[in-house]
Amino acid sequence: MTILVAGATGNVGRQVVEHLVKRGADVRALVRDPSKASFPAGVSVAHGDFLDVDSLRKAMSGVSTLFLLNAVVPDEFTQALVALNVARSAGIERIVYLSVIHADVYVNVPHFAGKFGVERMIEQMGFQATILRPAYFIQNDLMIEDVITGYGTYTMPIGTKGLAMVDVRDIAEIAALELLRRERSAEPLALERINLVGPQTLTGTDIAAIWSDVLARPISYGGDDTEGFEQNLKQFLPAWMAYDMRLMGERFLTDGMLPEAGDVERLTALLGRPLRPYRDFASQIAGSA
Repeated sequence: MTILVAGATGNVGRQVVEHLVKRGADVRALVRDPSKASFPAGVSVAHGDFLDVDSLRKAMSGVSTLFLLNAVVPDEFTQALVALNVARSAGIERIVYLSVIHADVYVNVPHFAGKFGVERMIEQMGFQATILRPAYFIQNDLMIEDVITGYGTYTMPIGTKGLAMVDVRDIAEIAALELLRRERSAEPLALERINLVGPQTLTGTDIAAIWSDVLARPISYGGDDTEGFEQNLKQFLPAWMAYDMRLMGERFLTDGMLPEAGDVERLTALLGRPLRPYRDFASQIAGSA
């Protein structure tokens, strides 16, 4: 049977494909532009788009398990609902969906609210699904690498509540393990939600201190200005997305992204190793600076 990875060319999707191949799975990757796709040998490539229903039907033919990852775009919710309806028509029952932690809490943040709507659809349609809810991606901070190393300031609006930042590599490996668990199960598995978190919950000043240590010079935290954050993002993102990110940052400040009891232990057991800490990421950047 075949596992379809939809959203296969992004950082998470590409790594999911690689983990599945290493573990002997039959993998099909859904991509918009096959000429730009680079996957391990044996991966079949399906040319398609979430809003091209006919291409989705073709891509999902003969598929037993689906990994669904939708990019943050204006019609993200529509794309996900179309994909799930086509999957159901194709007889796919086993799903792993990449949502976001606190999707039911950050109700005013567009891409959080959309993902929570998708979660509800998955549940009400009776899919045998794992809903993965990752916290803030550690690798998001690559966007401000030059600001940190060049200007000595950590500018992400993290605040004082703290975020349980998680490494993208851990997200991808856990997603692959869940896909294989569902794919290889002889019996239907109940719907499950899993928070994907890192080993520590870090505040803005915590992260600035880590950067100060690995760079061996003072790095300050200056990220509570969400209006300034939005204006900076508008230099390279569409205005609607910059505003979406600002709203998310405001919820960072008021709510944080906190793990539930047992989350870290559960993920450590799933991986069979410790979760990757933020310091490893910062040290790698510092080593190449």
